Amino acid sequence: MTRPDARTLAVVTAVAALCLLVTLIVWRRQDLVGVVLALLCVLFAIVAGVSVAAARQSDDETAGETPPAAASPLPEPLGIDADTLDALDSRDALRAVRDRRRGLDEG
Repeated sequence: MTRPDARTLAVVTAVAALCLLVTLIVWRRQDLVGVVLALLCVLFAIVAGVSVAAARQSDDETAGETPPAAASPLPEPLGIDADTLDALDSRDALRAVRDRRRGLDEG
């Protein structure tokens, strides 16, 4: 047996959740059976929602969108290691390092 499509699963579980909801409303059971039916209704509603999201995602992927470009590699460190930063307690020195880094990144 093949695995059902996301749309098929969404429709089936939505119909099942609706049937359980109608059953709960008509019977008005307030015992263990009512609790089990309510939990099944919630479970089917969650599965239907996830299936709808999966169907939308597969539609977006098959719509011919180009895959996102690979992330650009991180810039090389500017020769400042943790020991150097620990040695710089002055705010002015840290500001100068940040300004230097910004100047190299922009240019």
